[in-house]
Amino acid sequence: MPKKHVLSILMDNNSGVMLRIAGLFSRRGYNIESIAAAQTENPEVVRMTIVTNGDSATLEQIDKQLSKLVDVREVRVMTSENSVKREHVIVQAGNSEENCASLIQVANLFRANIINVSEQSLMLELTGKPRKIDAFIQLVKPFGIKKMMRSGLLALERE
Repeated sequence: MPKKHVLSILMDNNSGVMLRIAGLFSRRGYNIESIAAAQTENPEVVRMTIVTNGDSATLEQIDKQLSKLVDVREVRVMTSENSVKREHVIVQAGNSEENCASLIQVANLFRANIINVSEQSLMLELTGKPRKIDAFIQLVKPFGIKKMMRSGLLALERE
């Protein structure tokens, strides 16, 4: 049965590396549910977090194929036991002054930050576990989501 898997990939910060990784997934028919990448503490190294799905044989195949790529330094499978996972969301919502007051209560409940205010809407940001982000979005939906952007999952291995 397919299961979600989170991969953390350390790679050299060279042009085309992320494209080759995405191409590997595409050529082999593997799905990418989310992808996030940025420089690490060392500007020569990029950490990419990919969420994919498949059975254990598919995960093993993905790991082997990624490890063969020249610029890939390390591939790790992130589990809830060996890592910390977070996601970030920015939401613009609301359609009236009355809704905005109730929306502020929802933001306070989740400890979301209000990052922009207009007459008709609020822009909120929240960082947390994916389940927390999902619950927040479900409570904000009735107020009318105008725009939304999720970062994709970020994961770091525990020491």
